[in-house]
Amino acid sequence: MAAVTDDEVIKKRLLIDGDAGNDEKRLTSLLKTFIRWSNNIDDSTSEDSHITVQRMLATLAQSDHAIQKSAQVYKMNLYEQQNYDKLNKQIESRIEEAERKIKESKEELQQAKQIRKHRQEYDALAKVIQQQPDRQDTTRKLEDVDEELKQLEETKKTLEQKLDLRRKQFHVLISAIHELQTMLEDDDNGCDADTSKQSDMDTT
Repeated sequence: MAAVTDDEVIKKRLLIDGDAGNDEKRLTSLLKTFIRWSNNIDDSTSEDSHITVQRMLATLAQSDHAIQKSAQVYKMNLYEQQNYDKLNKQIESRIEEAERKIKESKEELQQAKQIRKHRQEYDALAKVIQQQPDRQDTTRKLEDVDEELKQLEETKKTLEQKLDLRRKQFHVLISAIHELQTMLEDDDNGCDADTSKQSDMDTT
């Protein structure tokens, strides 16, 4: 009666400790071998009994190795998930920064268009003034307009240079985002390949 109780305890422990798939089949086979060995221990020779014990120990070692490997894979996946979360936050931060710079660039572009419109208006006004009789007041106004046009031209150049710099920065940022996304996809593919390889090894 005690032997049956021990068998039930071992059976439950093996079922609890065993993993799905090949590990479960391996432990089920081990349990059958153990029960058969226990029932025939008095009838079998010492050498046969020793060989059977060694086989069971080897099976247990394989199962233990598979469990350890699964634990390592779990830790690796957990670590990769943390990395993905970190990279995702970095990407979101860069996207927000890119959107902010795009908004600033649009505002600067609108300002440059407004300056261009003013310049065109001043040019038209200057032409009208130039058609008027040559007077001292007219000359002074023309000089003032020319000076203002020069200032506006310098302002426009400055804004255009700044806008060009923003475009280059935005291009670099977008390229970096694409590279990060490519790295994430490569890591995902590599993780899937490792998992597939591990499944093949376990099956073997």
